[in-house]
Amino acid sequence: MRSRISVPSAAARFGWLDVVRGIAALTVALHHLSGELFVGFGASVREWFDPGIFGVMAFFLVSGYIVPASLERRGDVRGFWIGRLLRLYPLCVVVFVAAAMLVPQRFSAVDVSVHEHPLLAAVANATMLQDLLGLRSGLPVMWTLTYEMVFYYLVTLLFMTGAHRRSGPVAVVFAGAALLLGPWAAAWSLRPEFTVRQLTAGTALVVAVGLLFLLTGRRAAQLAGATLLAGLGLVLMIANGRSTPWESMLILATMFSGTVIYRAERGQIRQGAAWAYCGFVLAAGTAAGLLYDDKQAQIRTWTASPIAWVSAFLAGWALFAAALLLRRRRMPAALTWLGLVSFSVYLLHRPLIAAMSWLMEKVGHPHGTAQQLFWVVAFLSVLLMLSALTYHLVELPGQRLGRRLLDRRSGPPAEGGAVASGPYQVAAQRGRHLLPRIGPSRR
Repeated sequence: MRSRISVPSAAARFGWLDVVRGIAALTVALHHLSGELFVGFGASVREWFDPGIFGVMAFFLVSGYIVPASLERRGDVRGFWIGRLLRLYPLCVVVFVAAAMLVPQRFSAVDVSVHEHPLLAAVANATMLQDLLGLRSGLPVMWTLTYEMVFYYLVTLLFMTGAHRRSGPVAVVFAGAALLLGPWAAAWSLRPEFTVRQLTAGTALVVAVGLLFLLTGRRAAQLAGATLLAGLGLVLMIANGRSTPWESMLILATMFSGTVIYRAERGQIRQGAAWAYCGFVLAAGTAAGLLYDDKQAQIRTWTASPIAWVSAFLAGWALFAAALLLRRRRMPAALTWLGLVSFSVYLLHRPLIAAMSWLMEKVGHPHGTAQQLFWVVAFLSVLLMLSALTYHLVELPGQRLGRRLLDRRSGPPAEGGAVASGPYQVAAQRGRHLLPRIGPSRR
């Protein structure tokens, strides 16, 4: 018999997740801003604590908690992917084009590879696997979408095979692989065998075919597509990622840990088992960070020291745990709103920092604490206003389009998984979008 949780409302149910995303997004934005305004202070902080790792891990826990639930809520693979694609691509395209056109190339947040090889960069970024193809992301922060996509592929495959309740063992496998195989896997690479163009073209073809299969609505085709995409994601992540393999595998272990916590809260697995699974991921992540975050790894992770990586990794978990414990309390409206627009904050803050650098070259760089604080306040004010605009003008229309497409073909859940009950159904009945979006980045 399915266990239910008594909660005040769907909105209150998800308020704590918005708080986590809001804090993580704001931390990462200030982390990147410190590289422009507080260079010395930011470098000192990063010796002991990496704010980017903190934000990334907190948000990936949120994604792990909610994304599988959104698939299981409808029991519809095609509906899940329509929603995902219309939630990610509209804002990515708008911000990418604006960042490329409105700021001179010398100050642009758009990577130089886009200007040098526009077709190659466009194809790679369209797959959202660009960080695994030997290419820089068009926008630096888009590297996190690579891991989101790989996670979606794996979640879809587990759902199609009926193994979606086994989140705990999956988390343990990835954490164990990070701890035991991380340094060994770092020596693998597809690049000597494939040129970047060949790898990008092949990946684009596989992604296109896999997504078409997932959107067919036919179970056999969807299973083939999910298998194809999950295999592609794992091979690229282990053998060709820009991050070290141990860190990549810990990201996936962290996301599946979020799913474990969701299942324990919903009564789908025992709390003792959830404690064991998550405890192992925490221990493996701490050990791997201390053992493997050496000078070569730091070139690829942008982390100043093992202590900085581990302290941030644990702090991300601590933030999520604190919010989880307080989930039945009323959350600060400012933080829940910040979480609501966090995808816009995530994508916009680096282009805005680039535009600010361009402006400071014209008016002069700030000197003294008062001037620096003025720029911080101005930056945050403009960032939040722009984020509110893009949320209402770009994100919401995309979400509404996705809901309209899904409503036209609504019906009983597809074979392959149960529909979650409780707040998810409340949200669907009220027509309110309460599921989180992609979050912050450190790069």
